[in-house]
Amino acid sequence: MGKSYERIDGRLRAFIEAQHIFFTATAPLDGDGTVNLSPKGLNGSFAVLDELTVAYLDFAGSNAETIAHLRENGRITLMWCAFDGPPNIVRVHGHGEPVFRDDARWNELMGYFPDIDPTTHGLRAIIVVTAEKIRDTCGYAVPFMTYDGDRPLHASRFARETDESLDVYFQKKEDIATSIDGLPGLPLPLPPLPRTA
Repeated sequence: MGKSYERIDGRLRAFIEAQHIFFTATAPLDGDGTVNLSPKGLNGSFAVLDELTVAYLDFAGSNAETIAHLRENGRITLMWCAFDGPPNIVRVHGHGEPVFRDDARWNELMGYFPDIDPTTHGLRAIIVVTAEKIRDTCGYAVPFMTYDGDRPLHASRFARETDESLDVYFQKKEDIATSIDGLPGLPLPLPPLPRTA
C-alpha cells in the first residue's frame, strides 16, 4: 500500500541515495506536446540538499526536453525503484528549476557533488527540485537486476570537449536550443564553466 511522506529523510533518503539510476518525467503545458521520460545515472550526480530539496547534474546529450519543460512550467516527477533488496518505488513530485553555468548559485550547488569532475561529461545545468508530494509504493512487479558499474562511454565522448567545442556541438543539435515542441531549451551560447573557489 502506498504511503505519503512530509520530508525526505531517514529510511526514505537512504533508499534514494543508494540507487544507481532514477527516472525523470516532465511535460509541456500544451496537451498535444511531447511527454518526456529520461533515465539518469552516474554515481555521485544526484544529491539530497535538504528534507524537501534534491538536485542532479544535467549532462550533454542530444536534446534538452527536461530543461525546456522546466523553463516553461517547472513540473517534474522523479522516480526510483529497487532492483535489488526489498521491493520499493519512491516518487518525488515537485517543482524543478535548471540552474545554468552562469548562475550565482552554481559553485555552491556543485559542492554537493564532490565526486564529479564537471569537465568530463559536458555538464550544462544543475536541476534543483523542490518536493511537493513524496510517495512510495510496493514495487512488487519490478524485476531483480544487478548493477555492474557506470558506462564509461559518456565521459570518454565528452571529456575531449572544451567549452567552446561543446557549444558548437549544442548549436548543431536540432533539439537543444529548443525542445521537440519548439519551447526554449538550453540557453546558447553555453557559458564557460565557472572557476571553483
